[in-house]
Amino acid sequence: MADRYATFTRTAPGRFLTRRLGLPQPVPLHRWSPRRPRLGGPLLLLTAGDIPLAGLHETLTRTGLPPHAGPLGGRRPAAVVLDATGVSTVAALRDVHATLHPVVRSIAPSGRVVVLGAPLSPDDHHQAAAQQALEGFVRSLGKELGRGRTVQLVRTPSAPAAEATLRFLLSPKSAYVSGQVIEAADEVAAEAEAWADPDPDLGQVVELPHPARLLAGHTALVTGAARGIGAAVAEVLARDGAHVVVLDVPSAEPDLVRVAERVGGTALALDITADDAGGRIAAALPDGLGILVHNAGITRDRRLANMAADRWSSVVDVNLASVLRTTDFLLKSGTVRRGGRIVATASIAGIAGNAGQTNYAASKAGIVGFVRSLAPRALAEYGVTVNAVAPGFIETRMTAAVPLLIREAGRRMNSLGQGGLPVDVAETVAWLATGAVNGQTIRVCGQSLLGA
Repeated sequence: MADRYATFTRTAPGRFLTRRLGLPQPVPLHRWSPRRPRLGGPLLLLTAGDIPLAGLHETLTRTGLPPHAGPLGGRRPAAVVLDATGVSTVAALRDVHATLHPVVRSIAPSGRVVVLGAPLSPDDHHQAAAQQALEGFVRSLGKELGRGRTVQLVRTPSAPAAEATLRFLLSPKSAYVSGQVIEAADEVAAEAEAWADPDPDLGQVVELPHPARLLAGHTALVTGAARGIGAAVAEVLARDGAHVVVLDVPSAEPDLVRVAERVGGTALALDITADDAGGRIAAALPDGLGILVHNAGITRDRRLANMAADRWSSVVDVNLASVLRTTDFLLKSGTVRRGGRIVATASIAGIAGNAGQTNYAASKAGIVGFVRSLAPRALAEYGVTVNAVAPGFIETRMTAAVPLLIREAGRRMNSLGQGGLPVDVAETVAWLATGAVNGQTIRVCGQSLLGA
């Protein structure tokens, strides 16, 4: 459904009125397309603290957005990367202000700010306090900048560990991701490098006119793929080179087949809640899976006092229990091959809660717990990464049916002042499918004002 408010704010009367009333003024976001695959402008690399991160300049160069050398000549930076890994005292936090204060106003619309922090030290509470302070700083700055600009914090022990994450965050693919704190790790980066396409020419620069096919040679299964976010995930994974198997309930088979045909993939119609779902998936994929995306989900909203037991159990079974059952089976059977990637769909409702959705929020919070617990063990035992996306207000047929005032509140209550698109979730899933990080729940919500 068209966002008429956003359209109105781009007219002369709309600009005047919304400024006078202090209302949100959402701008069109720069999303990835073959015609505009990169951010349009230079990257500034700044440093706060005593010890800069070794190899960061070279890492940024490999992302396809190398740090700019010399004066900008009046150009506005498309991105600013602040290396704050050396901030280890409260006094050093002054450098964060001193380096960013002069440049924040000059960042281009739909620009990026990425702050690099260090892992919190368990042995140095001064360093931990200073580094944790960066989280509050980043989340607040993300709520200030406006004009489609985003701000993230990436905690990393080294520049190479953050490379795949920087490629995503410093590209138009991360347009609706803001205010996130992302943990990178050397051991995860090493697994990702081993799993990557063996062609050395692929993956050196992600943002090509047609994306480097980083998922080439891998099979992906996407559940709940007949429409909406699941269909968008299938399209983006296929764009990036994966052979995609799309799964949905038998009643959705006509739509499912159309998605499969569109992405050059395979349709698999079955009920993911069936006891034998894992076995049937394994039988349909004798050569195994590289990527498993749990996207199937339903809502059955009612306040708890009015919620029948079947509304509770059906939502929890589809959204959470089926994820646990099929993941356990597909890992133990070896269907998810060593080095595979598992991405599950949570929700900001599971992080912040939502009236009338105790069942849905419980199931999506369960996904966060599933990721947090399984991720370190799956990496150690199988070389498999486990992450989640947590969408906020995404423009789908489901949200189009929401009453007008609630829909408008959902669209505006984030730092970008607008709803996201299914492709925003899909781009984040595709990044997680490269194995860049492990154990993370990434909110794709435009930095919703709920749940931080």
